[in-house]
Amino acid sequence: MIQPASAPRDDDRDVARVTQDIAGRLRQRGVAVHDDETPEEIVRLLEAVEAFERAVESRGGDLMVDEPPDRSAEQPDDPAFLLPSRAADESASAYLERLSAATEMVRRRPRNP
Repeated sequence: MIQPASAPRDDDRDVARVTQDIAGRLRQRGVAVHDDETPEEIVRLLEAVEAFERAVESRGGDLMVDEPPDRSAEQPDDPAFLLPSRAADESASAYLERLSAATEMVRRRPRNP
């Protein structure tokens, strides 16, 4: 049976579900996700956050110490290891550029003992 053009396809529902799941994972890490962002932008955000986290770990950072879950007043061991905050009005592409630069800075740092 062919579905009417106005009915959501299973693929569309799957993409929406996965996109919401990824957006939730980003929000848990303290990254704002905007309603108008495409699934591709949201995936790129997650990939960039994960790349930053891998860079921190490769330099001896401890995400549990350097990334307080509620971004409380506690100071991280190394401020360079703190995931950059995203401004409320910052586009995904602008945040991705800043996050990429922060990741590169972390990668260039000497490894912590």
